Amino acid sequence: MKLWDTINKPITRKAFLATFAGAFYTAAVERYWIAVNEYNISFPRLPRQFDGFRIGFLSDIHLGLFMPGAWVDAIVDRANALGVDALVLGGDYVHARKTDHELLLVWSKLKKLSAPSGVFAVNGNHDHWANHDLPLRLLDSSGFSVRHKVATVKRGRATIAIAGVGDLWEDEFLLDETLKDIPDSVFRIVLAHNPDSADLPHTSRVDLFLSGHTHGGQVRIPFLNWSPVIPVKNKAYDLGLKQNTAEEKIFISKGLGWAILPIRFNVRPEIAIITLRSAEP
Repeated sequence: MKLWDTINKPITRKAFLATFAGAFYTAAVERYWIAVNEYNISFPRLPRQFDGFRIGFLSDIHLGLFMPGAWVDAIVDRANALGVDALVLGGDYVHARKTDHELLLVWSKLKKLSAPSGVFAVNGNHDHWANHDLPLRLLDSSGFSVRHKVATVKRGRATIAIAGVGDLWEDEFLLDETLKDIPDSVFRIVLAHNPDSADLPHTSRVDLFLSGHTHGGQVRIPFLNWSPVIPVKNKAYDLGLKQNTAEEKIFISKGLGWAILPIRFNVRPEIAIITLRSAEP
């Protein structure tokens, strides 16, 4: 059979139904099928008092097209019911560019988040694209902001620090300036929307970066364990636990929303629960 005949061969009913089912699944099923994934990460520097400290991580909600307010309400309710010690937000709360409406709507819902040890947040590039100034004001007024700030959590005599940096593409990094008053002995978690931030020059030690931005690629090829589109410079930073050249750990969430195309395949949206484990003797 000639190539032209193959290309022009009529599609069969079976092939059509399979194609339709696959498209429906990626756009209307997996994209809304949230997984609550648990990760245990060990650290030699983590105080034993914080062994078992649980962090719920939400990132890349992208309220907007195909991600309505009711969807965000469900995410907030689910996060509040996790029973974690702290909640962290990794940015990209809205989808559209040049929109105040989405920003105001999403923050009216995110402000309902609560956890015993606090809620901590930074912005992402989409938040800045919506309106550079308003998301900064909304972040500050929420009481959750750790952008260029440090919050501390105590258990007994032990302390850990949770800090944040500005978005890599649209804000300032300022990690060293942010951590300059934190003793080196204190365990440090840094929220950085884009995982490439972990490769920027810095002298302050970081025990764990928490990042999003990649959505895990949204489409992951089975068996190859590979995504064709990862919007970062360091293509190793796709999802899960990674490490930079300074041997600092980076956890990258698969996120909850979408970008580029409203599909997900083999990369379910996730709420990550990160349990800190002490590797001290």
